[in-house]
Amino acid sequence: MLDLLQVVAVMVVALPTALSVAHALEFPGKKRLDEQTYRAVQRIYYPGFTIGGIAEIAAIPLTALLLFLTPTANAAFWVVLIAFIGMIAMHTVYWLVTHPVNMYWMEGQPVSTSGARFFAIASKRGGPPPAWTDLRDRWEYSHIARACLGCISLFVLVISLVVGPEPS
Repeated sequence: MLDLLQVVAVMVVALPTALSVAHALEFPGKKRLDEQTYRAVQRIYYPGFTIGGIAEIAAIPLTALLLFLTPTANAAFWVVLIAFIGMIAMHTVYWLVTHPVNMYWMEGQPVSTSGARFFAIASKRGGPPPAWTDLRDRWEYSHIARACLGCISLFVLVISLVVGPEPS
């Protein structure tokens, strides 16, 4: 059963990692866009990438469960711990850096009721809006950071399959 949990954890961590890597790979091309085009492109990600974000939420309890079930006497415990910390960090970067910028991109856009509630989370902003290039850079670099964290988490989870959950 633990083997199945390991495989499921790898698959679930792979989805948000892939989405963040996709964003990171777009960065060089998106830096060349003017404001109007960039804003139009930003809106195409919803709801598809939002649905993929569910896997990111699921990855945290899955890696926590895997960590809890992995014996501490095995090297797998430590690599799963790294994956767990990486997923928490990836999620934290989303809420502290990426999500506030998403609210600017989605301002005035028609979204579903659940989408409106989601984008309203932490919507209190004061002062004038930042320059669009500052928002762009913050959003893009946050996804590069998230891609790095996701890749580390995925890599070490795959290593945990090799070093095994059984104590040596």
